[in-house]
Amino acid sequence: MRRPPVVTIMGHVDHGKTTLLDAIRNTNIAAHEVGGITQHIGAYKIKTNNGEISFIDTPGHEAFTAMRARGAMITDIVVLIIAADDGVMPQTIEAINHAKVANVPIIVCINKIDLPDANSDRIRQSVANYGLIDERWGGDTIFCEVSARQKKGIDNLLEMILLQAEMLDLSCSLGTKARGVVIEARIDKGLGPVGTVIVQDGILKIRNTFIVGNQVGRVRAMIDDMRRRLNEAYPSTPVEILGFSETPEVGEKFLVVDKDAINKYLKEKSLHVVSFETPKISLETLRKRIEEGEIKELPIIIKGDTTGSCEALADALKKIEISDVKINILHYYAGSILEQDIMLAKASGGIIIGFHIKPDAKIKQIAEREGVKIYIYDVIYAAIEEIEKAAKGMLEPILKEEVIGRVVVRKIFRIEKKQIAGCFVEGGRVEIGAKARVIRDGKNVLEAGISSLKRFKEDVSIVRAGFECGIGLASNEEIKIGDILEVFLLVKEQRT
Repeated sequence: MRRPPVVTIMGHVDHGKTTLLDAIRNTNIAAHEVGGITQHIGAYKIKTNNGEISFIDTPGHEAFTAMRARGAMITDIVVLIIAADDGVMPQTIEAINHAKVANVPIIVCINKIDLPDANSDRIRQSVANYGLIDERWGGDTIFCEVSARQKKGIDNLLEMILLQAEMLDLSCSLGTKARGVVIEARIDKGLGPVGTVIVQDGILKIRNTFIVGNQVGRVRAMIDDMRRRLNEAYPSTPVEILGFSETPEVGEKFLVVDKDAINKYLKEKSLHVVSFETPKISLETLRKRIEEGEIKELPIIIKGDTTGSCEALADALKKIEISDVKINILHYYAGSILEQDIMLAKASGGIIIGFHIKPDAKIKQIAEREGVKIYIYDVIYAAIEEIEKAAKGMLEPILKEEVIGRVVVRKIFRIEKKQIAGCFVEGGRVEIGAKARVIRDGKNVLEAGISSLKRFKEDVSIVRAGFECGIGLASNEEIKIGDILEVFLLVKEQRT
């Protein structure tokens, strides 16, 4: 069965999104039928002469990608709004990247065409650089021109949305148990936890038992965007639901289940049998996945101290030539690494490069939680070299120090002009082939490899705490009685 499309409007903050949403709401036949009172529940459905359309009114593309990063495929079509008097802005490019990562078709809506300095063709030329080419220019992207303020071109935009939906052949099943996605959540003082859900399949009914995350609930009430209480909700319908035991997470799956299936589902979820996670990626996992033929593209987000440095790094990375692997720069901007960058990286399976900047503690925590790797560089060639080596499967491991013992020098001997330190192992162990850092008066005065290790006159490979030994270092520098030897190994650790 066909279902109405679910649409998200994205674009730069000052390009008229709110005005366009208001203009679209005013075309709603159903709203006029019931008196036009609407309630903001994060989404709404409108009825046109040719069909219904559901719009998600997100606070920005960050929320859109946060849902996508959690595996929630909600949006069928993105309407990208661009002001005819302004053009492509940084947030416009971000919106394009977010939509492309989600593999969602884009309709370009050129707004403010009523202004005297409006230039629609300039907009078409600008967005063509990002792969959005007008059908009239031989591309496959639908372009619409509107004046949201004057409510011109709105009907044509809605018609194009329905045309795109028809080409997508959006379908659903009414015979299955209802499922959907949480798109907004809040605590109401009188009602308790409230979640807005878009139904994707099946018919959601009052008193249905459902699972969201690890909580089980029962639908006590459903309210639409016109404050009507519903007994059932069909696919692509946004509804506020009462019946949660706690506030659900945005992007969580909403599943109606039989009572006897609840324990089985929760057990599977705890065992990670049911998983909506996107694969985590690092330079090392990238190398492995390239070797195994799993990955054909490395998405990268670049944030830096200046636009010029970001652009220079982006251009250099794009020139890396590797067979079967494409370096895809999602976007690059001057400024701090933000949560929206992390969510985009997670959604795309990409990484973030910080150039001459460092993430703060909160961003590090979010990145760790979401499984996104952030790499910090101060030299452009270091970034290029590491990305190139990773993509070619040649990433060099990091050498890390592992302190294994502490030794105090008690005597000095000379054997065949070589200096031997008579030592007592205070803690840990000493190994032949390890390195020793000589500490004198609290300062590091020498670092050298352990070339010989003896117990009495016998060569040995290891001496543990509580025993005496003779140590020879691969250095001509003099060792003194009372020196402390900090013994350590250089351990190879693969970069991640």
